[in-house]
Amino acid sequence: MKNILPRRLIKFGFQLLYHELAFTYDGVAWLVSLGQWRAWGRTALDRVCGPRVLEIGHGPGHLLIALARAGCRPIGIDLSPQMIRLARRNIRRAGVKAPQVQCRAEALPFRSGTFNSVVATFPTDYIGELATLCEVQRVTSDRGRLIVVFGAQLIGREPSKLLIEWLYRLTGQREAKFDEASIFDRVGMPARIETQTIGASTVTLIVAEKNPPEGSSSPGGEQSYG
Repeated sequence: MKNILPRRLIKFGFQLLYHELAFTYDGVAWLVSLGQWRAWGRTALDRVCGPRVLEIGHGPGHLLIALARAGCRPIGIDLSPQMIRLARRNIRRAGVKAPQVQCRAEALPFRSGTFNSVVATFPTDYIGELATLCEVQRVTSDRGRLIVVFGAQLIGREPSKLLIEWLYRLTGQREAKFDEASIFDRVGMPARIETQTIGASTVTLIVAEKNPPEGSSSPGGEQSYG
């Protein structure tokens, strides 16, 4: 019971942030990243393959805008009606096309093989659930990718960075989102871990590929996840 109450409080806090307090999301994200949140999310762009991209949990829509400007044809899904309204407003102001759909990641309303890439940035625990990964595998085309930006760490010992790191740990953001590494192999999407330095921070991603070519290997500096 001692551990359940804090988890419930944390979950309730994130529920408010994604729904009733969605209008504060950008400000909170800026504070907990010292202004690097959007740059962290954009690390997914270099790993996208093909024009048809699905973003799971699109939030305020900033990555959808970046994907559209990069020449992709993105579609976003989110469970929060408040986030969808916020994203639509931002996308309209940006003058790009990026439709959004309200649905759960475990029940995607798209045909099999629709997308070349599926991306998610800083998702909650749903991303590691088997039902979610099965749906991602289904809607991804052959040789398509799942790119998850799941962590970032500020480099340095300044008090502000140490405080932010403490907050991440306090709210469970340093806990593993995947209970077992082999879950990607189970859904037919072998994965690797990649890291990228952005300013004074390091971003960690998982890149999983559907039916990769036999004998393919990860480039140097990457770690197999499985």
